[in-house]
Amino acid sequence: MNKNRLISVIVPVYNGEKYIDVCMNNLLQQTYKNLEIIVIDDGSTDSSPEKLKKYSVKIFRQENKGLSAARNIGIKIATGEYIHFMDVDDLINAEFYQKLAEANAQVDADIYCAGMENEPCPHRTLLYEHLQVLSSTDDKMKITKVGRWGYVWRYLFRKSFLEKQDLHFEVGRVIEDLPFSLQAVFFADKVVTVPDATYYYKKNENSILTSPDPVAKKKRHDGWLKAKEFRQQFAKEHCIKIPGVWTGRFTKYLDQWFA
Repeated sequence: MNKNRLISVIVPVYNGEKYIDVCMNNLLQQTYKNLEIIVIDDGSTDSSPEKLKKYSVKIFRQENKGLSAARNIGIKIATGEYIHFMDVDDLINAEFYQKLAEANAQVDADIYCAGMENEPCPHRTLLYEHLQVLSSTDDKMKITKVGRWGYVWRYLFRKSFLEKQDLHFEVGRVIEDLPFSLQAVFFADKVVTVPDATYYYKKNENSILTSPDPVAKKKRHDGWLKAKEFRQQFAKEHCIKIPGVWTGRFTKYLDQWFA
């Protein structure tokens, strides 16, 4: 990647005071220095705003609108050629952006896919040993596993590609990563897998994805049903198979039964 090529890192924060110091230091100590770190403070009511002032990052504050709205704002105000989404309670290895930049120097592509270590669900850990250039739909679906694990933070996106495809996150929903990532990987001209760039997905017991609160549990359930419905319809419209996922009529009946 050209030294003048900027990567915008979008970090939504809502009451993330426990994680801000570790996350910001993790980003500021990256070996690749041409980063635009954009923190979207989504109406935090804790000490997050005060903690963020200590760091040389761009801060955008908005009313509490949720993760999707924060990410959408980040896409809009980012000035980098490439965009990465980072969650404040997660970590990346010190060479994360350096490895992505090196892959970009070898192959020009719309998307670069990093490996991940999944702490809450270790069976979903996925690391790449080799740089691979994926151009066929089958390869993109199979090797990224995007139809099963839609985590958006696994990818580095070309901003102009996201704008061209008019990709954004649906506001007011959880499990919003899957529709976004599935569309992006499908429409990308090439997806490049990147070895030695690792995202560490941590377990946060207070997040909406793990909270035992009945309202949060219902929101998760509804979000999963919506995501599965989108995945099924998308596969049907584009005549694709998603490895490891049933996208036929029986899946719809199963979802209705579990609901």
